Amino acid sequence: MAISNSMDFLQLFIAVFIAFSIAFRAHRKKSLSTSGAIAGFFVMALHIFVGYRFGAMLLAFFYSSSTLTKVGEDIKRIVDPEFKEGGQRNWIQVLANSGIASVLVVAIWVLTEGKDKCLNSEESPLITALIGAVIGHYSCCNGDTWSSELGILSDEKPRLITNFKFVKKGTNGGVTKRGLLAAAAAGSVIGLSFVLLGISATRCEGKGSTVLKQLLVIPIATLAGLCGSVIDSLLGATLQFTGFCSIRGKMVGKPGPTVRRISGANILDNNAVNFVSILLTSFFTSIACLYIF
Repeated sequence: MAISNSMDFLQLFIAVFIAFSIAFRAHRKKSLSTSGAIAGFFVMALHIFVGYRFGAMLLAFFYSSSTLTKVGEDIKRIVDPEFKEGGQRNWIQVLANSGIASVLVVAIWVLTEGKDKCLNSEESPLITALIGAVIGHYSCCNGDTWSSELGILSDEKPRLITNFKFVKKGTNGGVTKRGLLAAAAAGSVIGLSFVLLGISATRCEGKGSTVLKQLLVIPIATLAGLCGSVIDSLLGATLQFTGFCSIRGKMVGKPGPTVRRISGANILDNNAVNFVSILLTSFFTSIACLYIF
């Protein structure tokens, strides 16, 4: 589809400028590796060009998660088997957290012919479902990140989500009350960013109730953040390996001769768990949006 007018060129310029600035700064601050910065640039530019609401959700996730990743690094270095200095993300992690949404926003752009649409299943059930899936995607990503980054710092001892037994911090599938509340709050941030940009950048067609209904994105995203975190924890507890290494004296994510298994089968790694939980949460949120809007 060709870019048809000057407004499209302006939005493309804005998208490229913002994406380059953020990716460059994130690379300098070591939030993104070189490959992560390159992948992040293309993903951010795509989201912002297709619609400012999509860009807002992506940036709300990126900035909040990057900030929280760096909180309490001394503790996380000891207990988190997936810990990376500065929370630096590579291209695999970038695509694991934005690949599905990128495909969805391209589909939305093609089907709407570049027009920004509100959630309205009477006008277009397919577009409503696709937008809902993007909302669910970033609510899940943000919910999982906030839950993990804040939950691991809680004084409360985590419980394994499958049997509610106490486990060591850093165990995949371990949950705390603080972590679950953080997941819900993270989802609400995604919903709020969508709604605020929608008010200023998107014109809803139809009755006045259609405009007011857009506010329901906030509670939907809140629930999606919580559910996404729960799904992620269930997958982590059952299909992702967690063990304790007697030599290193810390939690690890791979089996070995000096590793005592704590939970989970060695089937999915952290990126795969994130991908599956995002896929499921996106699907459930899209169905919810079809019924609500």
